[in-house]
Amino acid sequence: MHKMKKIVAALFVIAALLAMAIPAFAAGNGAAPAPDAAQTQQSEAAQTADSSLGLKAVATGIAIGLAAAGGAVGMGIAAGKSVEGIARQPEAESKIRTTLMLGLVFIETAIIYALLVVILIIFVL
Repeated sequence: MHKMKKIVAALFVIAALLAMAIPAFAAGNGAAPAPDAAQTQQSEAAQTADSSLGLKAVATGIAIGLAAAGGAVGMGIAAGKSVEGIARQPEAESKIRTTLMLGLVFIETAIIYALLVVILIIFVL
């Protein structure tokens, strides 16, 4: 029964990935009249702009996703270890809490820097 649940979950993941790929295959190469040279240059420039915009979107998504995931894992580990430390030495609670808050601030700052880099990628590059 447990194996069956894993198989069903894997099939749902595969179906979701395939559903997200549908728009990539939707643009067909329909027969259109041959454009003149000026229209060809304009369409190539627009296609290059669209391509770079798509690459920016992928890059920003990956960058902010990795930063957020890494920060979340780091914060979770730090909070867990601080709770363990407080449980072992309740008299050191204030020092442990202060150190935890300082560490969480540094982790959050790194995530905010990643957000600033993403904003620069979107609007400047």
